[in-house]
Amino acid sequence: MALLQPAAAQIVKGLPDFTELVEQVGPSVVNIRTLEKAAARDAQGNEPDAEMQEFFRRFFGVPMPTPNTPNAPRQQRPNRGQPEEAQPKGVGSGFILSADGFVMTNAHVVDGADQVMVTLPDKREFKARIVGLDKRTDVAVVKIDATGLPAVKIGDVSRLKVGEWVMAIGSPFGLDNTVTAGIVSAKQRDTGDYLSFIQTDVAINPGNSGGPLINMRGEVVGINSQIYSRSGGFMGISFAIPIDEAVRVSEQLRATGKVQRGRLGVQIDQVNKEVAESLGLSKAQGALVRGVEQGSPAEKAGLEPGDIILKFEGKTIEKSTDLPRMVGNTKPGTRSAIQVWRRGSLKDMHITVGEFEADKPVKKAAAEEKPQAGTVTKVLGLTVSEMTDALKKELKLRGGVRVDAVAEPAARAGIQEGDVILALANIETPNVKTLEALTAKLDRSKPVSLLIRRGEWAQYTVIRPVR
Repeated sequence: MALLQPAAAQIVKGLPDFTELVEQVGPSVVNIRTLEKAAARDAQGNEPDAEMQEFFRRFFGVPMPTPNTPNAPRQQRPNRGQPEEAQPKGVGSGFILSADGFVMTNAHVVDGADQVMVTLPDKREFKARIVGLDKRTDVAVVKIDATGLPAVKIGDVSRLKVGEWVMAIGSPFGLDNTVTAGIVSAKQRDTGDYLSFIQTDVAINPGNSGGPLINMRGEVVGINSQIYSRSGGFMGISFAIPIDEAVRVSEQLRATGKVQRGRLGVQIDQVNKEVAESLGLSKAQGALVRGVEQGSPAEKAGLEPGDIILKFEGKTIEKSTDLPRMVGNTKPGTRSAIQVWRRGSLKDMHITVGEFEADKPVKKAAAEEKPQAGTVTKVLGLTVSEMTDALKKELKLRGGVRVDAVAEPAARAGIQEGDVILALANIETPNVKTLEALTAKLDRSKPVSLLIRRGEWAQYTVIRPVR
């Protein structure tokens, strides 16, 4: 009689063999060195490069020798009459995008460099030209004068699964063609405004930045970009830019040298459970509009503080960070459909996406006339008064109630003296009388939403009334 094998024995496939992948992709991975013009040194000499310090500490157990270290080679002070020489700035990695010499890496690897040197695995070295870089996604493209190069294959990130084996090739601490491997720990990990990252446990260290993350089919699925660390070295968590996002950015960089990114001109916040319940929304989703920039596409489209944007171009916004990514990937000038939740009902709108620009500094409201004696609302912990005409004119408001002092529970909700209350429980509060009437009708067992104006921005907060 044949013996039955345990179920566990039937699913064991053995550990993966990466040797063929290394042979396949290795020739496409490059080392990148950046140089900068040497600044004049004082008599004590400059502080050594941070990465070289780390190299000496890790591999030799001693600090890097300095000009003042006993038995260290002498370093002469530069002759101010001679041209400045380029000095090492940093080390990174990259990979060949096309046979004609386009190379992808991280923006932080080449940003600020006076020279960029690319070394191929066959030891050929080229001076590279920076085609363009985008700091917001940390993607850069450089060009070397070479042809017939082995380009990488681009993978499909949507097919990538958590738990799948992946491999990295790069130059940690300047050690060329170093191979490390691990698994995908998570996908769509939020660590920034414009990208959700691939999280892995692949060993990544300084110098790996810009190198490829490779699946078992030999395809590039990401660019190794960040690590989570309290020591400066690898601690088991690393992040890669999804290759589909990186390619989208690289195509714009190659075409124009820069990235056009859409914008609405809104300040947004996450919709938590309390906010959703207080606004009558059945599910905590979407992006809460805290403020609308004057003259922005959002203002022209009629968006208001307190709106919750639920959909953009038919795509559901599950969390607030989805919105800037969707809008950022939209070509400026596009007329897009949005769906918002406003005062208990859905509203379909259209907005013409603008082009991203530097954030404008927030102006402080001008000094207003001294308000009249305040009215105390103990239920909310607020002392309030009518807005002066000067303040209404400054903030371009028809009405509202000024906060003169705060106590519990208003203080706990983050309300400050000088804030203007625009709405309570989704109902506008043009004056103190209306606010008092609404407060008297509150169900004190439930939290209530409060829309306030602070400076040029409006925001929602949730407050628990005193019982």
